[in-house]
Amino acid sequence: MRRSTLIGVSLSLSIAVLVTGVSISAQDKYAVKVPNGLAFAEFRGYESWPVIAISAGVGKFAVIVGNSTMIDAYNDGVPGNGKPFPDGARMAKIHWNPKKQEAYPGQPTVSGTLHDVDFMVKDSKRFADSGGWGWGAFIYDAASGTFRPGGLSDSPPQENDAKCGLACHTVVKNRDYVFTEYGER
Repeated sequence: MRRSTLIGVSLSLSIAVLVTGVSISAQDKYAVKVPNGLAFAEFRGYESWPVIAISAGVGKFAVIVGNSTMIDAYNDGVPGNGKPFPDGARMAKIHWNPKKQEAYPGQPTVSGTLHDVDFMVKDSKRFADSGGWGWGAFIYDAASGTFRPGGLSDSPPQENDAKCGLACHTVVKNRDYVFTEYGER
């Protein structure tokens, strides 16, 4: 009886230490920041923002979401009405690698593992030299469950500052640097 009690206590302690170690080593994604750029923490709660649109292409699926300031601006007709998005407007674009859902009828292609999360924020004072917008790209490592800032070796290459998206988004300067149209409801 005493031996089984010791084994039970040892096993319980081992499991407790393992669980504690895993939880301590788990990354707080909100602590990740692009050097000289945006922090993940600036977009806390993006996971529950309303959907602006979805996209598929270049081997990934994405959903583009926006905070209430962004959604209100779209509902007011921005950018089609010629007005810029207001300061405080935020967007997140969440990319997944596609996978076939073999067990479902028609074997649809659905979102698989998370690939990355990209952010945009309108702050005309803070980002005056990049069209009033700041950008940040965070690459997800599924094996470790962690994020890291995008870099020059990623596709597309990311500079290590909040202007990383300006070069691509300049082609839509007439839309206040925003590619995504608000999906009709």
